[in-house]
Amino acid sequence: MFRFLRYLILAAVGLALLIVALANRTPVLLKAMPDDLAAFLGVTWQLELPVFMLLFFGIVAGVLVGFLWEWAREHKHRATASTKSRQVTRLERELATMRDATSVPQDDVIALLDRPRQK
Repeated sequence: MFRFLRYLILAAVGLALLIVALANRTPVLLKAMPDDLAAFLGVTWQLELPVFMLLFFGIVAGVLVGFLWEWAREHKHRATASTKSRQVTRLERELATMRDATSVPQDDVIALLDRPRQK
């Protein structure tokens, strides 16, 4: 059911993008610099593209910038999680070594509780 719903939503988004693309086929001139600055530097970088391509490139660029921004913002959380994970692993190893080094438990209940779990 959810797979069908997912495909239905993807088809609707695809249809909407196709309608936007067909409605905005007019070519526009994309310039990297204003005319006066381009004449002063002697460089004219310009490209003629349909409007829908500019819209789609803008959306993709915005999503990529957002992903990179979020990835950089969460770096401290990933570093903390990695440190804590290494610390937990070290402490579990140390606890296992201490349990092996101790003698036989004096009580049957303690022996049952200290027994390693089966996974």
